[in-house]
Amino acid sequence: MPKDWRYVLLHAAVAAAFIFLLQRYALSASLESSLLWALTFGGCAAGLAYSQINR
Repeated sequence: MPKDWRYVLLHAAVAAAFIFLLQRYALSASLESSLLWALTFGGCAAGLAYSQINR
């Protein structure tokens, strides 16, 4: 796997984990809601990282 793709995956994973933990524990959201937000933000973070490496 090229280094650029690892960067995209790492960026998505860190963003998803951060949002999940924020939603689940700081805001006391349900598990389903936390996972949905984590998936959404992880996808957005991956898209942003991908656009940055292709500049």
